[in-house]
Amino acid sequence: MADMEVALKDMMMLDGAVAAAVVDYGSGMPLGTLGGSKNFDIEVASAGNTEVVRAKLRTIEQLGLDQDIDDVLITLGSQYHLIRPTRGRRVKGLFLYVALDRARGNLALARRRLEAIEEELEV
Repeated sequence: MADMEVALKDMMMLDGAVAAAVVDYGSGMPLGTLGGSKNFDIEVASAGNTEVVRAKLRTIEQLGLDQDIDDVLITLGSQYHLIRPTRGRRVKGLFLYVALDRARGNLALARRRLEAIEEELEV
């Protein structure tokens, strides 16, 4: 079982990690953040990505799909933004969020690592 601090540090250990957060998508508030810069406000990014998660969950519901979101990927010119909603009983209603430098990040590895972090996370 990993706590919030350990989960954030694990996300920041990914090659090319710029910033990481664990976010409550009900309130849009990050429960914890790490990284970022004056050019990348992780709190603003977390709140904005809450809307992405909510919109996709609404769409899945409206379509009547019996599916969960594994992850959401947003690719920018120089970054990957990876969002992974949590599913465990202990951490439902949250998402893991990591921004990666596209030139240094490994997307496949990041997806697998977020999955493992989610399984270990305890809030």
